Amino acid sequence: MFTHSARCRRRRRRRRTLLLSAVLATTILVLLHGRAQPRAGSAADPVRPTAPAGRVREPGASRTRAGASGTLAAAGQCLSWTDFHGIQLPASAQDGPHHARGGLAWGFTDTPRGALLAAINIAVRTAALWGPAIYQPTITRQVTGPDAAALLSADASDYAQLRAASHAGAGKPAGRGYAAETAFRFDAYSPAGATVDIVTAGPGSGGTTVLAATRIELVWRGGDWRVVAPPGGDWGNSAAAVSSLTGYTIFPGEG
Repeated sequence: MFTHSARCRRRRRRRRTLLLSAVLATTILVLLHGRAQPRAGSAADPVRPTAPAGRVREPGASRTRAGASGTLAAAGQCLSWTDFHGIQLPASAQDGPHHARGGLAWGFTDTPRGALLAAINIAVRTAALWGPAIYQPTITRQVTGPDAAALLSADASDYAQLRAASHAGAGKPAGRGYAAETAFRFDAYSPAGATVDIVTAGPGSGGTTVLAATRIELVWRGGDWRVVAPPGGDWGNSAAAVSSLTGYTIFPGEG
C-alpha cells in the first residue's frame, strides 16, 4: 500500500514527466523542452513569443512577405507521421528526413517544407527525456549557435534528474511523450535561414489541453538545416502559452 508521501512523490514524478511532454514546446517544443525543474514563468506568459532580444537574424533570413504566406502555409501539407516515443513526428518522402538511424533523423531539403520538418524533428530530439544516445548527437551535429553547449549541459543535468525519478536504465529514455505538434507559422524564410513558431498541444490539469508556441530558428549549413540553440540553452526562453490557433496553420488532421 502506498503511503501518502509515496503517492505525492509519484504524482510529482508524473507531473515532471508530463511537463517535459506538455510544456516544448517540446518541442518544444516546448511542451517538450521545459527544464525538469522549470523556471517560474518560462512558458506561462500568454503573449505570443517574440524573437529573443539580442538575437541576430542570419543573413538571407528575410522577413516573410505577405505574398509568400500561402506558399509557406503549404509546407504543412502532404506529410506522413511516425511515432517517436509517443509523439507523432512529421516526414515527407520528398523533403525529409531522408536518413533515420538510432533514433536520429537528418537530411532535409532546402525548402520551406524541409525547414519545417527539420525544426520539429531536430528540436524534439534535443529533449533530455530521450536519453544521451539521442540528445547528445542531435545537439552536437544538428544544433548550432552560441548557446548549443549550454543546451547540452542542461540536458545532462535534466536527464540525471529524470532518470532518477523514473528509475530508467543508464542511457535509456526516461519516459514517453504526451504531446502533439498541432500548428505552425513562419516568421521568416529564405534558402539561407528560417524562423518558425511551432504550436504543441499537451495534457494540462483536470483533463484540459494546453497549447504552447515555441520559436525555432534554423540556418542552412553544410548541406542540411541546423537548429539554432535557444537563448541560454533553455527552450523555455523561446516558448509561450497560447490560447488560440488563430493565425497559425493547423496540420491536416489536427483541427
